Amino acid sequence: MRQAPADRRASITAWRQLTDILAQRGNQLSDDDIRRSLHALAVLRPRVPESVRRDCARAVARHGRFAPLVALYANDVAAVSATMLRDARLAEADWLALLPATSAMARSVLAGRSDLPSGVYRALASLGSASVALPQPEATAKEERAPAAEKAPEPASEGHPSQISELVRRIDKYQSTRAQPAQSRTPRAAFLFETGPDGVIHWVEGVTRGAVIGLSIAEAAFGGEPGTDGVAAGAFRQRAEIINARMLLEGAPAEAGEWRFSALPWFDPATGQFRGYRASARRPHRNEMPYGRPAAEDSGDSIRQLIHELRSPLNAISGFAQIISGQMFGPVSHGYRGMAETIVADAASVQSIIDDLETAARSGSAHGDARSEEVVDLGGVVTQVESELAALLADQRVDLSISRVGGPFLGLASDADVRRMVGRLLTALVDVSEPGAILVGQLVTESRHDDMLQLRLVRPATIRFATAAELLDPGFSPEGEAPGAAVLSLGFSLRLVDSLARSSGGRLDIGHNALTLHLPSANSKAEVELEAQQGE
Repeated sequence: MRQAPADRRASITAWRQLTDILAQRGNQLSDDDIRRSLHALAVLRPRVPESVRRDCARAVARHGRFAPLVALYANDVAAVSATMLRDARLAEADWLALLPATSAMARSVLAGRSDLPSGVYRALASLGSASVALPQPEATAKEERAPAAEKAPEPASEGHPSQISELVRRIDKYQSTRAQPAQSRTPRAAFLFETGPDGVIHWVEGVTRGAVIGLSIAEAAFGGEPGTDGVAAGAFRQRAEIINARMLLEGAPAEAGEWRFSALPWFDPATGQFRGYRASARRPHRNEMPYGRPAAEDSGDSIRQLIHELRSPLNAISGFAQIISGQMFGPVSHGYRGMAETIVADAASVQSIIDDLETAARSGSAHGDARSEEVVDLGGVVTQVESELAALLADQRVDLSISRVGGPFLGLASDADVRRMVGRLLTALVDVSEPGAILVGQLVTESRHDDMLQLRLVRPATIRFATAAELLDPGFSPEGEAPGAAVLSLGFSLRLVDSLARSSGGRLDIGHNALTLHLPSANSKAEVELEAQQGE
């Protein structure tokens, strides 16, 4: 516990050792050592792969009798929690103390066991069917017990972006291909770059660093992903000269698309050691481009198709759940009706999420078109959203206090967009607030002739020191369980709010202490019309 693991391997080793010590000797340690050990495990968890945590849970579940360690693993992701709770052996008093702090999924695993004390089953029954998630299929349980050698590859969250992160990436790509200022639309003609001995580009001049830095010429890219072709990869293995190899970049229109590059290996003059490649890249000539290449796929159409494919099964699930809940085909037990009602409510939440995804894909697609100006009372919208969030605030034990400075608060934007912006922004910040916290904000108009209204919200303590880049990352989570820690993360919500605000002529600013939503003001316009009426 005194050591600070320097890399991922050291973190994994520390995690295994602390887990083993607590499982075998946890009941013999002092309270201070137990607290320090559990804190160390909580700090290490984001740096330890899920597969390692699952293997540790499987190794100690049958032999450990230490309730705090079981509680720590029970509040991990579903696969780790289920592995620990399926085989853990605790006294009845320990189980009863553990139940209130477990999730519905964890309680469903315990409800499926047949070897627990009778008092535990009574406690589970007293919590009600709504507190227990639907049980996992038997096939899933068998897979969890299968030997490690027979298991499927690691889940996508370990090495690949989550589905939400991938969808946000595609939306960003679609947004970046829309109209840009004239100077950024002009394609770059050439750039220079250098790689290290591993083939990864670490220096570039002539284009945006983010478009090139980190790409590797040592491996060929497939499926239209950014990178180089097999010609460069083959030459790299031989430390040979590279001539007119193909490179594909993503990013702003100025650097996105195909390039051709030539490179020479260079070696340390003193030792002769290979140090990497130095290269120059250019746009391909017309005779180097394949004739009749099809136009790029319309990302907007593909996203709309994906959303349509999400809606169809969701509507079917919700419809069957409503049939069960309404007992349309005959009597249904109370427990199954409760599950069906939960499914209907969850389907409505997912439907709202899909609407947000569709809005994010559609926002600004009519860029440059004339937008109808609609006067909206932002103060009234904030008041209505506060009342709609009353249940969430009570559930999260968070207080919301938004004061008014100045007025009136008349804005120029679509009423539906304003409600979505304010609702999504407040909901996202409440979700990341700690229980007992107060979310403080101000609705501000500096003067009647100010051209912007401002909704300022002080950062919750959980994200007070996060950078703007972290907050906008779809995989970022204050609990450190990125990627995909929430269905729609804080990063997605902030991106959605900013996109809707910019389509209305405003923006979302991420400051050091507060998040500020700017929206065009209609106060000066209303005042001018009032003066004209008085003059008449």
